[in-house]
Amino acid sequence: MQIVDTHQHLWDLDLFRYSWLNSLPALDRSFRMSDYLTAAEGLSVVRSVHLEADVDELYMLRETQHLLALADQPDNPLEGIVACGRPEREDFKSYLDQIAGHPKLKGIRRVLHTQPDDVGQGVTFIKHVATLASYGLSFDICVLARQIPIAIKLISKCPDVAFILDHCGVPQVKENNLDPWRAYIAEIAKFPNVSCKISGLVAYADPQRWTTEDLRPFVEHVIASFGWDRVLFGSDWPVCTLSASFRQWVEALQKITKGAGEINQRKLFSENAVRVYRLS
Repeated sequence: MQIVDTHQHLWDLDLFRYSWLNSLPALDRSFRMSDYLTAAEGLSVVRSVHLEADVDELYMLRETQHLLALADQPDNPLEGIVACGRPEREDFKSYLDQIAGHPKLKGIRRVLHTQPDDVGQGVTFIKHVATLASYGLSFDICVLARQIPIAIKLISKCPDVAFILDHCGVPQVKENNLDPWRAYIAEIAKFPNVSCKISGLVAYADPQRWTTEDLRPFVEHVIASFGWDRVLFGSDWPVCTLSASFRQWVEALQKITKGAGEINQRKLFSENAVRVYRLS
């Protein structure tokens, strides 16, 4: 089965700084395209979408330009870039104008799960996210489970923007805390302009003892809420390696969804991604 990976990361510490890596020694090294290709070997990854990795603000523009240039090269599967952005800043549109227009630029993300709750609720933030529709760009939402109501407020004010909820809304998998996450997912799924990325779950599971069955209730609830046409596979590589290899995560998700049949699995692992991220 072909895979379109909608959530890969790369970072080159020789080029840019990512201060958040200081607290995660296992990830505090460069992860380049050659490493990704090795990790994905034999998994039929035919295309991928790169998600910004919360680079230090000084390097935002240069990182985006670097990744767009990488996506233009024919020796890798990169077909889309979701760039770093700061919609809460007054100069956001000026930044956007410097990167907009490249055919591989598909969206913007602002990591919110590490920020105070008021960042994603500000008037300027909401106004700037709403402008993404005029650029033909989507917005990836990265929030903690308890912050999903903040995401719902944002979505309700931006009906023309396509949103992708990252990492199933970051549930507490290790603790098996399904509620109130389940209610939040059911509510956010009511918005037809939102898709959900089935990614990140292994990183939130017990890194030493997780099993496929630990992940199942979270995967199945997301699919039941969003339906098979609005779910996307994402590896979250290399963050997934805190708990699992790329292959282990793929095999776990294939096992969980096997009973739904090949047609639905194709939607999850490739077809929906091409539509949602407008891939060539």
